[in-house]
Amino acid sequence: MSVRDKTLHLCNCNHTMPLDEQALARALQMAGPLPVHTQLCQKELAAFADHAQGDVIVACTQEQRLFGDIADEAGKTQTIRFVNIREAAGWSAEARAATPKIAALLAAAALPEPDPVPRVAFNSEGRLLIVGPADAALDWAGRLSEQLSVTVLVTGRAAGRELPPQRNYPIYSGRLDRVSGWLGAFEVAWTQENPIDLDLCTRCNACIKVCPEQAIDWSYQIDLDRCKDHRRCVSACGAIGAIDFERRDSGRQERFDLVLDLGREPCLTLHQPPQGYWRPGADAFAQAAAVAEIALAIGEFEKPKFFNYKSSICAHSRSSKPGCNLCIDVCSTAAIAPDGDHVRVEPHLCMGCGACATVCPSGALSYGYPSVPDLGVRIRTLLATYRSAGGRDPCLLFHDASGRALIERLGRRGRGLPARVIPVELHHMASCGMDVWLGALAYGASEAIILATGDEAPQYADALARQMRFAEAIIQGLGYQGEHLRLISAGDVAELEIGVWALSQALAVRLPATFHWSADKRTTLPLAIDHLLAHAPIPATEIALPSGAPFGTIEVNRDTCTLCLACVGACPEGAILDHPQAEVPQLRFIESRCVQCGICEATCPEHAIALKPRLLLAAEAKEARVLNEGAVMACIRCAKPLGGERMISNLLAKLAGHSMFSAPGSLDRLKMCADCRVLDMMEKELLPAASPAKAPDGR
Repeated sequence: MSVRDKTLHLCNCNHTMPLDEQALARALQMAGPLPVHTQLCQKELAAFADHAQGDVIVACTQEQRLFGDIADEAGKTQTIRFVNIREAAGWSAEARAATPKIAALLAAAALPEPDPVPRVAFNSEGRLLIVGPADAALDWAGRLSEQLSVTVLVTGRAAGRELPPQRNYPIYSGRLDRVSGWLGAFEVAWTQENPIDLDLCTRCNACIKVCPEQAIDWSYQIDLDRCKDHRRCVSACGAIGAIDFERRDSGRQERFDLVLDLGREPCLTLHQPPQGYWRPGADAFAQAAAVAEIALAIGEFEKPKFFNYKSSICAHSRSSKPGCNLCIDVCSTAAIAPDGDHVRVEPHLCMGCGACATVCPSGALSYGYPSVPDLGVRIRTLLATYRSAGGRDPCLLFHDASGRALIERLGRRGRGLPARVIPVELHHMASCGMDVWLGALAYGASEAIILATGDEAPQYADALARQMRFAEAIIQGLGYQGEHLRLISAGDVAELEIGVWALSQALAVRLPATFHWSADKRTTLPLAIDHLLAHAPIPATEIALPSGAPFGTIEVNRDTCTLCLACVGACPEGAILDHPQAEVPQLRFIESRCVQCGICEATCPEHAIALKPRLLLAAEAKEARVLNEGAVMACIRCAKPLGGERMISNLLAKLAGHSMFSAPGSLDRLKMCADCRVLDMMEKELLPAASPAKAPDGR
């Protein structure tokens, strides 16, 4: 589906954009020149309403709501999409050269929507825990108790704050210990610290009246600094039992749907706390904003399931031997945790940053919002249209919603984006990695830039920079000069303007690729690299890579390797193999499958394996090559192949002095196959000794 099948509405925004109607028509393969409005959102609204039919594209995002309402009223629109050509291109200092970019943005807007992804469901019944200092917690509890099922946990010293005269909601006091879970399913644990349990207290005031130090006030909490341990309050409380200075069972745990944490130091310090948890702290305005959201957080909700996980190729661990922890280390929501040899990803906690898929070396974790194939279609459309419209040296600027806001401000206040810089919006800036970057370069992009605004978790920048070093090493090793990958950190318009206008053109591939991207990272990457190699200025066969790169070989010390083949069973990617005939001791390796997880290195009992990061571009990278082989020892009884000679010899040497093998000939049984070993034991140890011959008369 293309722009030709849509009703396109263009506007030059009161002549502030120099739109080339004929060039755009040629690039989009439409009958031209294209009609261009001047005041579409004002005096020409009637014309828009008359032509808001079928599938509509509006090249304006400022008046998105207005155009959407008018299209709904007209009742003739099937779909309506909006694309920003003003701040992204038309308001640039290079606006007159931005026609190829405008055409590319319009063509991408005409693409069909990606296939829907699975959804993750939440259910909130409005059970709210408010935790924090007494003043703020009780104040907001009073306001929300009519709408929500409120519980209050007062932390810190509550002295001086009188409790409400009516018990309209439960009130506890203590120390918040743990909050886990998500919207509709929070588990909260706290410890009762004050001798008076507010949940049991009847507020009869008997304790206040008898306390000689006046250590108890209308907060019904004991000021332990003033208390002299007379225990008169305990006697006055009597059978109620709300006061206990030696409370042992002080831990409590309950389930809530929502949590409002008003403490100065929040219980959850994650960069992205789970949905349903608010931590405005002591800021009154932030508290009011959080409460406004909480009031609407009742009912059933859902969000996309952002990721896909294939455990069979996960290189986290094997047999308790450590491997890859990159996804766990980079996750800013604690959604990923070890789970035996694999990892467990909690979809309710995942916020869709996609950084786990970006750093995953095997592709066990992949991103699905959008999927890499869908993103590939969009990028290919952008670059192909840009190129057909006469554009050269396209630079892709990947950004998220925060980046979009910054780009829009740059268009309004600064020089805008250069004509060759094409913005590509993602759900999150960390959701694209080496397969996307190298795939984009294979499609003809000269650079791939990622915009970080500072709203993202700090570990993302480090992870992306590391992945860029790996990819840039490959590009430079193929002779493509210039800086092709860059992370621009810009918290304001001035920093973004400096970053994008300082970009220098890098050498691009001569002939764009036509292959389709795959959801499997280890399929897309070789396709992109092979295309870049086919048109490379330097026809390299091997490229050295930095430590930690997801490509490489292993080096085996043949002097210490006993061919025990423990590494074969440990390798999660099937990169290390034995001989197809089990009796032949041989260690083989397919380099293209190796992700450099290090499990083989950790598993090897002889420490004979070392990792060597590199990218082998020769055909043998996909073929099994022999790393080590040895002679076969045969069974000393039946001559059947027994195993590797070196391994058995080492075993014999280690067990030679063991008490279990002190009997004559017992050590030789290790040189026998299983059947012969049993026969030897029966002959020499288990059969009874022959009885002496009897005399003819029986005596």
